[in-house]
Amino acid sequence: MDLRALRCFVAVAEEGHFGRAAVRLHLAQPPLSRRIRDLEADLGCRLFDRIPTGARLTAAGRVLLPEARDLLARAERARERVRAAESVREVVLGAVAGAGLDSCPAALAVLRDTRPGLRLRLHEAPVTDPSGGLRERRADLALTRLPFDTSGLAVRQLGVEPLVAALPADDALAARSRLHVRELAGRPRFRLPAGTDARWRAYWLAADEDAPGPVVASVEECLHAVVWDGVTGILPAGAARRHARPGIAFVPVDGHPPSRVVLARRADASDPLVDAVADALADAHASADPPAGLHAAVPVGRPAPVAGAQASRPV
Repeated sequence: MDLRALRCFVAVAEEGHFGRAAVRLHLAQPPLSRRIRDLEADLGCRLFDRIPTGARLTAAGRVLLPEARDLLARAERARERVRAAESVREVVLGAVAGAGLDSCPAALAVLRDTRPGLRLRLHEAPVTDPSGGLRERRADLALTRLPFDTSGLAVRQLGVEPLVAALPADDALAARSRLHVRELAGRPRFRLPAGTDARWRAYWLAADEDAPGPVVASVEECLHAVVWDGVTGILPAGAARRHARPGIAFVPVDGHPPSRVVLARRADASDPLVDAVADALADAHASADPPAGLHAAVPVGRPAPVAGAQASRPV
């Protein structure tokens, strides 16, 4: 059925008059009448009875009217969604050391339905940049971890994740069910470069600043250092799931604060689309069953009290 003919039919049905319907549709009356005749021919039935005061729906017309309104409404919704898809906007999500990535698929599913014009691109930041690309404006939003210097950023805490020691599989500590961070003191370990955010670097070295070892810039480089250089180091517990491989053992670590998973953005930025992405990620994280050892922090929509974060407002 021709949508233009259906619009004409609905207008005549609602106005009860061909002339008034033509005025409403900004059409001359002959083209309007022709479209109604074509629609009647297509359906094989009469839709209107002509009466002295205008036009009255037949039984068939009364059946068609709600169907026609529904078809026109659906066509309009389809048009709006297609137009929205044509105006694609990109939001770049920074990610540091796998922070919060388990909740991303659920957030993406929601955003595909509610924001058809959104393209979400992942920027995997090096572990030397705890801001996840926010400082260099490579990202609009970041899933990252505390502690680091959060001045100029707005931060929402999503949860906490325990730590594991990454050890060579033949290391004497590799067979342990748990170990204390003090047992790693003085051992060679992978290190972050000088110039990396001081709080971030001290946290991952467990304050063992003098420990020798190779300098790394990514989680993969950390793992290569364990295998090839025989060193150790601290990683989030999720690394044991994402990066399990021969030659490396992951042992839970006690005696060191867990990693705080946060959602961060620039405090001076205001963008409704970035807000929508942030809310979808926070909702997905709060409602997901956390992987073993990962604990939710606070209800969605209420900023967590984050020690050491100089954020002026929640994400």
